[in-house]
Amino acid sequence: MLTAPQKGLLRIPPVVPGTFDGPVDGTTLYRFWGAHMVPGGVRFAVWAPNAREVSVISDSNGWTAGRDWLQSSDTGVWHGVLHNLTPGTRYKYAIRTQSGHLLEKADPVAFYSERRPQTASVVWSLRDFVWRDSEWMQRRASTDWMHSPMSIYEVHLGSWRRPKDGRQFFNYRELAHAVADYVAELGHTHVQLMPITEHPFDGSWGYQTTGYFAPTSRFGSPQDFQYFVDHLHRRGIGVLLDWVPGHFPTDAHALACFDGTCLYEHADPRRGFHPDWNTLIFNYGRREVTEFLISSARFWCDVYHVDGIRVDAVASMLYLDYSRDSGQWVPNQHGGRENLEAIEFLQRLNTVLHAEFPGIVTIAEESTAWPRVSRPVYDGGLGFTMKWDMGWMNDTLKFLRREPVHRGWHLNDVTFRSVYAFSENFVLPLSHDEVVHGKRSLASQMSGDQWQQLAGLRLLLAGQYAVPGKKLQFMGAELGQWTEWNHDAELDWPLRAFPVHEGLRKLLHDLNRLYRELPALHQADHDHRGFEWIVGDDSANCVVAWIRSTLDGREQVVVVLNYTASVRSNYRVGVPVAGYYSEELNSDSQVYGGSGVGNQGGLYSTAEPSHGREHSLSMTVPPLAALFFRCLAVAKVDVTG
Repeated sequence: MLTAPQKGLLRIPPVVPGTFDGPVDGTTLYRFWGAHMVPGGVRFAVWAPNAREVSVISDSNGWTAGRDWLQSSDTGVWHGVLHNLTPGTRYKYAIRTQSGHLLEKADPVAFYSERRPQTASVVWSLRDFVWRDSEWMQRRASTDWMHSPMSIYEVHLGSWRRPKDGRQFFNYRELAHAVADYVAELGHTHVQLMPITEHPFDGSWGYQTTGYFAPTSRFGSPQDFQYFVDHLHRRGIGVLLDWVPGHFPTDAHALACFDGTCLYEHADPRRGFHPDWNTLIFNYGRREVTEFLISSARFWCDVYHVDGIRVDAVASMLYLDYSRDSGQWVPNQHGGRENLEAIEFLQRLNTVLHAEFPGIVTIAEESTAWPRVSRPVYDGGLGFTMKWDMGWMNDTLKFLRREPVHRGWHLNDVTFRSVYAFSENFVLPLSHDEVVHGKRSLASQMSGDQWQQLAGLRLLLAGQYAVPGKKLQFMGAELGQWTEWNHDAELDWPLRAFPVHEGLRKLLHDLNRLYRELPALHQADHDHRGFEWIVGDDSANCVVAWIRSTLDGREQVVVVLNYTASVRSNYRVGVPVAGYYSEELNSDSQVYGGSGVGNQGGLYSTAEPSHGREHSLSMTVPPLAALFFRCLAVAKVDVTG
């Protein structure tokens, strides 16, 4: 036990062995800040530069302030070693403000927390987990995800499946096996977890984070989550985390007014308060704050081996006037609306992560036309690997909500994307945001009767895999759920008993298989050389067609989509070369719940010019369906009959 705090200027002492090895710098604050097991006790360190005094309150001292003091330093970090604490001890910091008020705060760098609604931090060691994913980590470091298949299954762990034994949630270890089995069956390359950083309110889905270094205790211990990541890696599945540096909640036990002052947030509500979410905004102009955030992102890649992060609400960070009217925001030093400090933070974040962890990806949810989001920092970009294409999602869903008879007048909704498709490295998202807040499930958003709605959903998924860009679906789309997502209940798994719904899962499995096996469908996801229009203006038939190809042009896939409920017979489509074109996938197949209209497995081209090409296919295009053709053999003599 330490005596009363010393008021002199004390330097941070040399790092002693603790939870992590390696040097402490601005991006590895978790190696010193927080509670670390050391020989003979626990070393604490917390940043509270404006506090009058700081002590640790815990199970071991009856939660009494002023018994276990920490010492201050000229860096604003209070620190000390306590010898009466063990792993599992609950604790908080008792912070005396300059005005004399006593605040009880959870540790901002806690590695484990009590299960909500309790809010204490928990002393914990992360050293004892034995990783067995070295093969995955080595392969990841040499993988070029830009030219490799990336198909992401977005999961909310609390509502994917629920136990039937009275428990509210499964454990991370149970989920590891169930999720890995299911995702491997579907054929996705990655799982993206909605925020699993500790958060007090289930209804925030994790987006109002209070523990930036702690996996939520809802599903088990930190080692349990390490097991989750390790197991998925050993099954060949990457793990991405949804990460939230754009705002944080006002909960009294967390970061808000941490030492009695606006420490992590801006004091001016025009810069420090989010009107959309009633949350606080980080002060990106304060170095300690950005180092805290970068350390958090680095922590998950370092300690938990995650394969990348999806950064939430980037647009809200980039614009000072985001969701604000005139007079409700403060311009930057040049009089503009750009948040220069947030830009610098995001650039540094991406620079650090890509330099330290080869093979990881950073993905921005950025909903505006901000330029060069996924371009390198040295080239003036923000440095993200990829960016969500919200335009594709909005335009496509708006188009498919229309009655088929009206779609021909709005064909530009699905053709416009080619104008900007390669301006960024895009991920095509069908995320949780599209199936909440009264928007209905994806199936229910499609127009027509139930058969047409499920056919429309099959067309939506097939079209997603047909256009350039990496893929993301939120859990439940593959089931064809009729009700929108409910975070308090599991997915509608009984739908699998119905062949038409199980057919959607089979379709997604085959789309993932085709996407992985045919380089033409993934190698040039971010390169204009991999895409060429065939039909983009047939408003009368509401049919579109294009070519996907490898960068060297040796493999080509012809894709044809019919957005009406009518069969298009003898529909002619120009093709790049003469030969036999195998019908690799037909989303109207009876196997998927469709009507079974098709082309008997393939077609020979004829020497009849069409769409500016010397050879063409005369095909039957099923209703509300997508066709994928691959040229298996180049014909020496065109077949004309």
